[in-house]
Amino acid sequence: MSILQIKQVSKLFGPHAEQSLELLEQGWTKEKLAKEKSVTVGVNRASLSIEEGEIFVIMGLSGSGKSTLVRMLNRLIEPTGGEILVHGKDLMKMNKEQLRKVRRETISMVFQKFALFPHRTVLENVEYGLEIQKKDKQKRRDKAKQSLALVGLEGWENKRPDELSGGMQQRVGLARALANDPEVLLMDEAFSALDPLIRRDMQDELLELQEKMKKTIIFITHDLDEALRIGDRIALMKDGAVVQIGTPEEILTQPANSYVERFVEDVDLSKVLTASHVMRRPETIMIDRGPRVALELMRERGISNLFVIDRSKRMLGVITAEDASEAMRSGRTLEDILIVDGPRVHPDVLINELFEVTSLAKVPLAVVDDSNRLVGVIVRGAVLGALAGESNAKEVGPNAENTIS
Repeated sequence: MSILQIKQVSKLFGPHAEQSLELLEQGWTKEKLAKEKSVTVGVNRASLSIEEGEIFVIMGLSGSGKSTLVRMLNRLIEPTGGEILVHGKDLMKMNKEQLRKVRRETISMVFQKFALFPHRTVLENVEYGLEIQKKDKQKRRDKAKQSLALVGLEGWENKRPDELSGGMQQRVGLARALANDPEVLLMDEAFSALDPLIRRDMQDELLELQEKMKKTIIFITHDLDEALRIGDRIALMKDGAVVQIGTPEEILTQPANSYVERFVEDVDLSKVLTASHVMRRPETIMIDRGPRVALELMRERGISNLFVIDRSKRMLGVITAEDASEAMRSGRTLEDILIVDGPRVHPDVLINELFEVTSLAKVPLAVVDDSNRLVGVIVRGAVLGALAGESNAKEVGPNAENTIS
């Protein structure tokens, strides 16, 4: 369900900006408007739909329009044209009081600069927004303490900002935004002022926080690695326009144009693609079948092993053709020859975590969900194929082999 919809939103700076909007819609380029009308196009007819509970990353190089766009989502910058709908209500048509209510209750912003009051304690900084709203002192204090606990700053309430590291100051800024309990968090280059190690820690903490709170987060960054790491979906901007929207995998594997291709060309796919992208359909057999049936299935399908499941498709183990043949001669059952300690991974595991396990495994890698249901199988060649950019590495056709190589 969409919580925010941005429809053909533009921002033009300069004299006669509103009149120039018509020229933009008629096809005038950014360069032509700048040269002939002295108008700068900050955002060019951007359209987005943001779902509840997702981390939506807007990214691009400096000057691409990403920060201008995010500041229009709560009208810190007034759009020149277009619609911004919050729960279906047009932000552009709201009066000052309605807009203040949206900023207090629905959308909070976390800036790159921490913007903390140096003369206030950590707790007083976090309380500030609630204080402005004239909330009861004890209630706002309790809420501020809860927010500080969420971001890992319990016990730091009485410190001053200058006693905190950069990462801790950013946590205070995040806690201040969370204290209002907003539905949407706007985070504009929130971690870019931090050094790389602290920045990565903050990314991890944001993901952990999202697991608990399920907020809708709109995150602005110029860093592709950051976008790929935290984003459920990414909008890539260039010259004020949105050039592609998609999941990290879609951006990497299905770039919309040559600009996106160049943008992502140096990305290590193994750190982005997951087991679900390279798994194939598993060949299975029920536990109550016999070794003769198993051998016949393997012969028909040209494979050397089968995954054994119960009637709920839960993974029990794997059998090999060699063991099934021996079991048929000795009168044993599938349960007797079941390999139960074969490797298993979750669909969300990154490919770069699979290299060692696939290289050492004697049977294909089972992909199981949270309920231990078998959803796929990974063979060594599929992992290498995905990294080589083979589009069919993800295919799960009926003839996919369950062999290890």
